[in-house]
Amino acid sequence: MIPTLSVRRLAWAGVEIRLGDTRLLIDPLENVAPLAPVMGPPHRPVDPVDAPPGTHALITHLHPDHYDHDLMARIAATGTIGCHTPSAAALREVGITPVAQDLGRSRRIGGLTVTPVTSLDWRGNDCDQVAWVVEGAGRRIIHCGDTQWHGSWWQIARDHGPFDVAFVPVNGVIAHFEGYAANVPATMTPEQGVEAAVALGAGTVCAMHYGLFHNPPFYTEQPDIEQRFQHAADERGITAALVADGQPVL
Repeated sequence: MIPTLSVRRLAWAGVEIRLGDTRLLIDPLENVAPLAPVMGPPHRPVDPVDAPPGTHALITHLHPDHYDHDLMARIAATGTIGCHTPSAAALREVGITPVAQDLGRSRRIGGLTVTPVTSLDWRGNDCDQVAWVVEGAGRRIIHCGDTQWHGSWWQIARDHGPFDVAFVPVNGVIAHFEGYAANVPATMTPEQGVEAAVALGAGTVCAMHYGLFHNPPFYTEQPDIEQRFQHAADERGITAALVADGQPVL
């Protein structure tokens, strides 16, 4: 029997991909206490992440809502932790030995191929953010971290597309962090997320990175996210996936 690729959306920006005996997590989040000073408490409970021995993980960047250190340390005991090469030293300093990859360089994890591609963080290069392309069993997804809108979508599509599913951040957060404050979105809005998926040649766009944290005036997400996301997708003729935590996307 030929294995099929299954994909679930987890809390916040987390995604689980399974192919046969291979389980891969991208940006899984379990420990939210470090986020409270700025992002506030989560608006609903965050379930524990199912990461049995042999689970692998990828990190888009080292901000604590995408890089859960305690969870990554647990996974690293029996699996691999993949990161963008410039992030590797910081992980080693805290006891995690990562598998580092340069932009565009692929590696195999079981039957999956994983490749880091361009992403753009609102704080510049302090976290060396990437998006991850994951392929297996004839399916292809992209996980876009918490990127801003950028000009590399079309090149990513030419090099790696088309995609069955694009996971895009949609909370368009207005962030007032110490040393980093602006009254414009620090991540993509619902409309920008849809446009990114269209440029990527995705058949389905799945909203993530919204609905869990809203802590004005420090961390303020957009209003009416799901309605705006669905409307934008309908206008562009792309399938919108508004999926609850833990539920399947593929």
